Amino acid sequence: MADLDRAAVQACDPTGQAGEMLDLPAHLRDAWWRVDSAGLVLEDARDGLIVAGMGGSAVGGRLARATIGSRARRPLSIVGGYALPAWAGRDTLVLCASYSGTTEETLSCYAHAGALGTRRVVATTGGPLAEAARADGVPVIPLPGGFQPRAAVGYALVSALAAATSCGVVPSLRDEIEGAAALAERLAAEWGPDGPDDGVAKALARRLAGTVPVISGSELTADVAYRWKTQINENAEVPAFSSELPELDHNEIVGWGAASRELARFAAVLLEDPEEHKRNARRIELTAKAAEAGTVAVERVRALGETRSERVVSLVLLGDLVSLYLAVLRGVDPVAIDVLTQLKARLAEA
Repeated sequence: MADLDRAAVQACDPTGQAGEMLDLPAHLRDAWWRVDSAGLVLEDARDGLIVAGMGGSAVGGRLARATIGSRARRPLSIVGGYALPAWAGRDTLVLCASYSGTTEETLSCYAHAGALGTRRVVATTGGPLAEAARADGVPVIPLPGGFQPRAAVGYALVSALAAATSCGVVPSLRDEIEGAAALAERLAAEWGPDGPDDGVAKALARRLAGTVPVISGSELTADVAYRWKTQINENAEVPAFSSELPELDHNEIVGWGAASRELARFAAVLLEDPEEHKRNARRIELTAKAAEAGTVAVERVRALGETRSERVVSLVLLGDLVSLYLAVLRGVDPVAIDVLTQLKARLAEA
């Protein structure tokens, strides 16, 4: 059985991505101080919040949507691209999130939001986005530098939740997030490299090694499933996909027949929330059974915690560590994203 202890992780992780994942509780707490320093004004927005961002910078909006759930009093929309929807206007708040401050799609959305007359707030470390915001008098949530954007997930989540509160989408969830940080501290000790070798994260990574994971969720866990997919893509450098129930059961499930074993070693990972709709809970049971025909592994993973915030954060931490351990098992550096760097360079040439 391959080692996944601290020495094994450090051998593949020279930039300390493991430490950044385990520091999620500290990031969640520090993020509130940074939000406070931005001086967001409470002003109701009838059309709700749009989070404009890409990749790791946009994940905060997705996870905020999962955390808020049915408590939302206004819409919360995610835009990943160059333009905002035509309905955005003076009754809309737009959070432009770009860790680097150089993301071309987000810069385009920032300009478009200005042209539409929306309220704006920015979350970034600097760059042209921060410069434009300060010139326009737009509040800036100052993110700490030195991370990979995907490792700043705690800051992204809190920034999106704070923006949602400022425009009336949801009352403040600050206390809930503090509870989630406390839970994450306990789980990090159990699931981290210094934890037992048969801990949940290490054991799950070993079972998923050598497979193409397809991660599915419903309601609270749907957006978290997407986070798992992108973390496995970037950290472990392998294909992974995400799906959402109940939609999965109206199409994708047909593809889980025995023939799929001829194409690849697929693994079905189903994320469960103890408070999901009882029909979705039943669907997960039946979907897991159906997936056995076409996969080499079927894993059911249950969120931990009492509040929605705790359950979202518990699954985020687990998925991040699973992706890290998959990288270690493959012998790859979880920070390396050469293909993304090359793509951006080619785009810049054009």
